[in-house]
Amino acid sequence: MDKASLDPPPAPPVHVAVIMDGNGRWATSRGLPRIAGHRRGAEAVRRTVNAAGELGIAYLTLFGFSSENWKRPLAEVDDLMGLLRHYLRGEIAELHRNGVRLRVIGQRARLAPDIVTLIDNGENLTRDNTGLQLTIALSYGGRDEIALAARAVARRVAAGELDPDAIDEACFAGHLLTADMPDPDLVIRTSGEQRISNFLLWQTAYAEFIFTETLWPDFAKGDLESAVRDYHGRDRRYGASVGSR
Repeated sequence: MDKASLDPPPAPPVHVAVIMDGNGRWATSRGLPRIAGHRRGAEAVRRTVNAAGELGIAYLTLFGFSSENWKRPLAEVDDLMGLLRHYLRGEIAELHRNGVRLRVIGQRARLAPDIVTLIDNGENLTRDNTGLQLTIALSYGGRDEIALAARAVARRVAAGELDPDAIDEACFAGHLLTADMPDPDLVIRTSGEQRISNFLLWQTAYAEFIFTETLWPDFAKGDLESAVRDYHGRDRRYGASVGSR
């Protein structure tokens, strides 16, 4: 038995973020309505949450609905909101049993009051759980988050609570919606598209990106394991030259 076989496996990335893409194309390719793809996408969420926990990933952030998605046809938005209600009502108890902590980031004011109540209840129920930290970005936009943080910093400066010269990266990051979370190590985007789509713009400055052709409804544990293996083959230098770290 060689030494390599005795070495422990590399630690998984601490924080994995996923841009879930391809629900509509999955449905269209099968002659199904788009909502069928979204329903199958919800099943992929369940699989991915379970797989992340099994792989030892500490933080999982899923891009569920962007601030730009409100521009979609009203019928599709209504279907998505109905599916969101179904997910929150049906999955929170299982997440809690598995020790998962749920958090939601985004513009809650744009969501229906009953959805906000379901989110609040889920967050409160799972608040003390110490397993996988699951964050779902809903009605979320990265530029909007940065503007929100800038306004919060400006208000503190105007109130005399914060010296402008004390504003550095750490200070600003402390005003983001992800203030108590580590930045993503790995970002996965499904369906073959290669863009960030206004997702965690500040936080992904040094993340590794993996783009997979797999459509989100087909995404499974093997796809996550493959992405993690790819991640382990990367040389993360954070802007430093080779040999300087």
